[in-house]
Amino acid sequence: MTHEEIVKQVKAIIVDKLGVEESEVTESANFTNDLGADSLDTVELLMEFERVFGIKIPDEETSTIATVQDAINKVAEKIGA
Repeated sequence: MTHEEIVKQVKAIIVDKLGVEESEVTESANFTNDLGADSLDTVELLMEFERVFGIKIPDEETSTIATVQDAINKVAEKIGA
């Protein structure tokens, strides 16, 4: 999977799960501050990333995922892209 495919899929999941416009989902967007996610939304997003990409994000690493770019980087790291 290419970096571009990861970015596209991560953004699509965020749009679907948070009900935000695709134009709002920029790499620098913060899930809580910019996209209106609460803690449950964030957990559900991470679970969906794990399911879709077939990865596991350990609990101790989830606190470092606050922006769209953080999510993209973590998914890429976990699938070895």
